[in-house]
Amino acid sequence: MDIRKIKKLIELVQESDIAELEIKEGEESVRICRHSPVPMQANTQTFLAPASSVAAAMPRPHTGSRDDNDEALSHQLLSPMVGTIHLIDKSNQAPLCVIDQKVTAGDVVCIIEAMTMNNRITADKSGVISAILVEDGQQVDFEQAILEIE
Repeated sequence: MDIRKIKKLIELVQESDIAELEIKEGEESVRICRHSPVPMQANTQTFLAPASSVAAAMPRPHTGSRDDNDEALSHQLLSPMVGTIHLIDKSNQAPLCVIDQKVTAGDVVCIIEAMTMNNRITADKSGVISAILVEDGQQVDFEQAILEIE
């Protein structure tokens, strides 16, 4: 495979959102990865237990002040990936979401950083944020509850 072609492929990976690219031409192949998956797995395993225990502990204070009808009306927004959650916009230091904030489906409510990529997480339901179940900078797991919308 031509070195110029490989350099062009590296530039393509750097300029796009893809994490990995593999090309095969005959018997030759090249794989370009933005980040090595091995360290990410090690970090994920390190943070699985603390993130789960924090998520399990956080909702309890919020449920004590509500009745069963409120519980039925609340909806939990779940993390679509493993990563570090950011509740504050780094560009202007403004919170992305606060309790009692009205949100519409599609509004950005937080950012999850995974493999140095910032992924905007949007509300999947319109309503009012009744509880934020994570802290800024906390590691979150796949399908961990992030916040509640009523």
